[in-house]
Amino acid sequence: MRFFRKEKNSFPAYSLSEYEPVIKSSICTGEQVACMQNRSTGKLHEILLIRTSEDLEAFCCAYSAAPETIRKIY
Repeated sequence: MRFFRKEKNSFPAYSLSEYEPVIKSSICTGEQVACMQNRSTGKLHEILLIRTSEDLEAFCCAYSAAPETIRKIY
């Protein structure tokens, strides 16, 4: 049986005109998940669990967004 590792920086392609990068944060635990939110419907697509600042940097680089411009939702 073989196990394959997913590439660390493989992010799905999203159109920035239709989707907005956001961070979903838990009020209780503080856990943060990087998501793409559909601008018309508001539906979230979870992309990455943010464990370190490098995870946030990778998400920002993949979708050409500055960390301070990404909106947090609770």
